[in-house]
Amino acid sequence: MLGACVNKHSTLEQIKENGILRAITRNSPATYFQDHNGNTGFEYELVKLFADDIGVKLEIKTANNLDNLFSQLGKPNGPVIAAAGLVSSEQRAQQVLFSYPYLEVTPQIIYRHGQPRPTNLVDLAGKTIMALKGSTHAEQLAKLKKQNPAIEYEESDVAEVVDLLNMVDNGQIDLTLLDSNEVAMNQVYFPNIRVAFDLGNASNQSWAVVPGDDNSLLNEINKYLAKMEKNGTLKRLKDRYYGHVDVLGCVGAYTFAQHLQQRLPKYEKHFRAYAKDKNIDWRLLAAIGYQESLWQPTVTSKTGVRGLMMLTKNTAQAMGVSNRLDAKQSIMGGAKYLTKIKNKLDSDIAEPDRTWFALAAYNVGIGHLEDARMLAKKTGLNANKWLDVRQMLPRLSQKQWYSQTRYGYARGGEPVHFVANIQRYYDILTWVTKPHPDKREIIKGNLRILDIHKDMLQKDSQ
Repeated sequence: MLGACVNKHSTLEQIKENGILRAITRNSPATYFQDHNGNTGFEYELVKLFADDIGVKLEIKTANNLDNLFSQLGKPNGPVIAAAGLVSSEQRAQQVLFSYPYLEVTPQIIYRHGQPRPTNLVDLAGKTIMALKGSTHAEQLAKLKKQNPAIEYEESDVAEVVDLLNMVDNGQIDLTLLDSNEVAMNQVYFPNIRVAFDLGNASNQSWAVVPGDDNSLLNEINKYLAKMEKNGTLKRLKDRYYGHVDVLGCVGAYTFAQHLQQRLPKYEKHFRAYAKDKNIDWRLLAAIGYQESLWQPTVTSKTGVRGLMMLTKNTAQAMGVSNRLDAKQSIMGGAKYLTKIKNKLDSDIAEPDRTWFALAAYNVGIGHLEDARMLAKKTGLNANKWLDVRQMLPRLSQKQWYSQTRYGYARGGEPVHFVANIQRYYDILTWVTKPHPDKREIIKGNLRILDIHKDMLQKDSQ
């Protein structure tokens, strides 16, 4: 009787008492992966902020496939939340409860460039189609097959999104069905993939929790997501991971893959050495070099900037560079200059915004950057957030705005594009240089999946 009178702690209370939030996700550029700097990815950052918000540590786990993800959710001492880019469906709604949505996506049919483009459902008949086992895409294809038995598809429980795209890119399968955000995020790694058409209406991605005796965890998640939407954090995360996904385009992606193979190996040791010396991620330094010169050490612009890092004569002299056309010296000068700029920024600018501000100043000058920050503050925006300040930079080319500033006119649109490009190159370099597992096989069809980095290096010879 006494035991019956004791109030059982809610799910949220138990998590706070244990001090750990256990979450499960998927391994992909759009969700979660590890590099030498640690954990990263849109879903990871969003769920990590939630753990911080409720004052606990995050324990992250990855699922081998979607069926495994849902089966692990709610097990004793197992994950209590799935943050994995999940879309609600009738079938899934019988297993879990979904949070408020945080990202709108559209299912898309993907085909290989050079092959006939499917334009409607009839064109899917007779094609080799593969989807992730247990995905909403597999559910969609099952419904389509009932309507048109000529549509055949397979479900893979060992592949991930990047594997399916790789197989389309290599011509191992004809088509796949994926959400638009993952296609956009990964397209740069697979220059041959194209979107055939959208299959159905847009859907919303949400987190999932197991139904239980109380909805305390779900209510807290919904409260958190609403707060993230209101204070702009969610928008900043979307911008960080998806705001520059179309920078390269198909042609640029293929060119970048070639240059990754042919040019970067010549200078990678210098990027690594001088980045380490200045405590910079070498891939960020390499991304700047690619944006500036496409990793070409002897280029000269019409305005007189020269070398791999495109330094002005005055900047080169100030950084101790005697020969701007020497790749090693140029990279050294670029690393020193970026560090110098970062050190000059206001101390209350936190990462990663601090890096984006430094890149903008690298391009347009710190004075013009400060003008844009001042305009942001006047307009009621956050002068310490790149997402807000980048809205002001293009105004520096408009008289009604630059007349209010200290340093006057600037081509303010250029640093916005400069930073977006570098962010994209940096994301690509981060993903392709991460540790990859051994090559895996899809048993069905005996198809071999090559890891992405090797695939890109071989692309030029195909």
